[in-house]
Amino acid sequence: MGKSSIEWTEMTWNPTTGCDKLSAGCKFCYAETMTKRLKGMGQEKYKDGFQFRIHPSTLLIPYTWNKPQVVFVNSMSDLFHKDVPLEYVQSVFKVMNSTPQHTYQVLTKRGDILNEYANFLDFTPNIWIGVSVEDERVLDRINNLRKVNAYVRFLSLEPLISGLPKLNLDGIHWVIVGGESGHHARPIEESWVEDIRLQCEQANVPFFFKQWGGKNKKASGRLLNGRTYDAMPTIFYNN
Repeated sequence: MGKSSIEWTEMTWNPTTGCDKLSAGCKFCYAETMTKRLKGMGQEKYKDGFQFRIHPSTLLIPYTWNKPQVVFVNSMSDLFHKDVPLEYVQSVFKVMNSTPQHTYQVLTKRGDILNEYANFLDFTPNIWIGVSVEDERVLDRINNLRKVNAYVRFLSLEPLISGLPKLNLDGIHWVIVGGESGHHARPIEESWVEDIRLQCEQANVPFFFKQWGGKNKKASGRLLNGRTYDAMPTIFYNN
């Protein structure tokens, strides 16, 4: 758990760590790179590197926060990884259900497992659930997300590595877009971002532009059309 520099959240909470590469968006995984650094620093939680691990001792952490927080769940992993038992996912959800003062943002690339588990989970209003979509080859994740009866369903189009001209935003309540960062960052085109922004505008879906990315994401900034786009979900839905 810690304060986060990610623009659309406030802090992170990692009930699991580690993952496996699943699609093109995983090629230069930031969490894998960060894990190597944390292991080198001798942090016990990352002693096994990027091998998938569950950490039951972390489940009590949200109860210690004195003020309401916006929390990115599993910034260093995927709660719906194939090796996470349903019972453990349910334990994580019970913590989130019982701490309604906090807003939890759960993001996965495994929309199929999310959809399979959804009927066994309680999506209270403080739980936002999203899928990552980097190109048109993984649009099926959105269809799986749409079936989940959550109050807020969102898309993280990051790292965006191609245009997405035919997004179906029915039942989607928020869209985040971002370019890849790091030494091996693949390029993002302004036309892709602007097209997605216009699709969100037409569908009345809040649009958040996180970053252009690149080797120096701070230098690249996050201005689009000369301004920042920081829209967040403001209305809870249940449909």
